[in-house]
This record gives sequence, structure tokens and C-alpha cells, in this order.
Amino acid sequence: MKKLAILASGSGTNAEKIMEFFKNSDKGEVTLLASNKGDAYALERAKKFGVPTFTFSKTEMEDGLVLEKLQDAGIDWIILAGFLLKIPESLILAFPERMVNIHPALLPKFGGKGMYGMNVHQAVKDAGESHTGITIHLVNENFDEGKIIFQAATEIDPSDDPEAIAAKVHRLEHQYFPEVIESLL
Repeated sequence: MKKLAILASGSGTNAEKIMEFFKNSDKGEVTLLASNKGDAYALERAKKFGVPTFTFSKTEMEDGLVLEKLQDAGIDWIILAGFLLKIPESLILAFPERMVNIHPALLPKFGGKGMYGMNVHQAVKDAGESHTGITIHLVNENFDEGKIIFQAATEIDPSDDPEAIAAKVHRLEHQYFPEVIESLL
């Protein structure tokens, strides 16, 4: 059974879906959730599942403390679920092709630094796109440029505002992210 760690910066709805999914999996289990924000609601969601947590600063991540904690916990895979910091090269090298992220758009469109959450959905709306979706990809040294593993799309109605687009994207995230992670294990 593979040990999974989730890195999250926000409310943690994807993290919760992943923890819920893997509580009944024979392929993997979430054994740790870590956040760069002490007030991230993802930390509370982890408590519901009895998943240990820790918080860290950007400096602690860059200095190797996070890598050390992940290695000490015997982590096999890292899952980024709404995690907003750039991953340092040392962490990428320690988990080659074993770190996966989800992006709330169909990459390569609407990716890169600053393209997260409502920023993405607003950009999609402003561009007049007829479709958007999710991209699940491996993590490399550049924002949103790792090997694409899976994409799913949804239609956008011209009357959809960014919040409506976000709701459609969240449904795709919750439906597919846990299953795609399990398939990678």
C-alpha cells in the first residue's frame, strides 16, 4: 500500500474527496496532510479522517524541512490539491514522477504563475471560451508544465459567470482526481 501526502493551501475540498476515496482503497492511503497556511481549512478536514498534519513556511520548504518530514513519514506519492507554492527542485528530484497536481483549466491554456482558483475562471470567461475543464499532471520545475496524465472538459454557457464556471470545474475535480491518483499507484 502506497503512502500519500497531500499538500494544500486552502479550503481542501479536493483533499477531502481524496481522503474519503482512499479510506477504502487497497492501493494507497493518505497518511499526511501539510499546508503552508496555518489557517487552511484543509487541516480541519484532515482531522475528520484522523490524518496527521503539519504546517510550514516557504523558507522551511526551500530549506528541506518539508522533504525531511515527508521522507521520515515514508511517503511514496505527493498530491498537490490547491497548493499554491512553487515546488523546489530538491522535492521534485526526491519524488520523480511521483508528484501529481490538478489544474482548473485545460492546459496548456490558462496555466502558469498566478493562474489558480478564480483567476483561472475569470481568464476563461474573459477569453470567451466555449469549454473548460481540469488537467491532472505530473509536477516538474515549471508551473503547470509537467506531463499531462488526464483531462476532462465541460461546456461553458455564455451566461456563466466565473463562479458558475468554478462550480462546473469543481464537479470534474471531485469526480476524477481521486480515481486518476489511484490509477497512477
